[in-house]
Amino acid sequence: MADERLRLYGYWRSSAAYRVRIGLALKSLEYEPVPVSLVHGGGEQRLPAYARVNPQQLVPVLRHEGQVVRQSLAILEYLDELWPAPPLLPPDAAGRARVRALAQLVACDIHPLNNLRVLRFLEERWDVPTPQRQAWIAHWIGIGLHAFEQLLADPHAGRFCHGDVPGLADCCLLPQLYNAHRFDVDLTPYPRIRRIEAHCLALPAFAAARPENQPDAPA
Repeated sequence: MADERLRLYGYWRSSAAYRVRIGLALKSLEYEPVPVSLVHGGGEQRLPAYARVNPQQLVPVLRHEGQVVRQSLAILEYLDELWPAPPLLPPDAAGRARVRALAQLVACDIHPLNNLRVLRFLEERWDVPTPQRQAWIAHWIGIGLHAFEQLLADPHAGRFCHGDVPGLADCCLLPQLYNAHRFDVDLTPYPRIRRIEAHCLALPAFAAARPENQPDAPA
């Protein structure tokens, strides 16, 4: 039975919620999923009841023992502080800085330019045609992944983004790659990224967190 102390508000195809699901699975933490459809009826995140939970009207949100934690990276570090094993961050300051930089490269620089509300704005406000929106997506994902690939040349990278166990950076990278596949972005130029993706997808925690395996995913 799900741990009633942990409730995760999310959407099956939300990259940010996907990151948190990976972290929860890596730590073997049970939780109650609370689906918030970002598309039904214009988006359930816009409803007043949810806006009171998160004024940004975004997912994910974590509820835990009366606390409300917003923003995926903050949630992941919150989980890491309360349940430190297995850790999502390295033990040394330099290692933690490197992993946070990789995670933020995805969460702060790539993903915000391609999330649903941005793509919806391009379509609804400026009537940007699908081919141009696709080019926009591929452009920004490509710029970000090119930099990420170069950073993986660091000797601290191993089977995963940092060393030989998955952590915070991998929690962020895999959802972004899911989106890259979804939008037919060519990943051939990124052999290090593709190698890490393969190692991650071989682990049950990453499989359990995949969008199509969520209770609110379409049949």
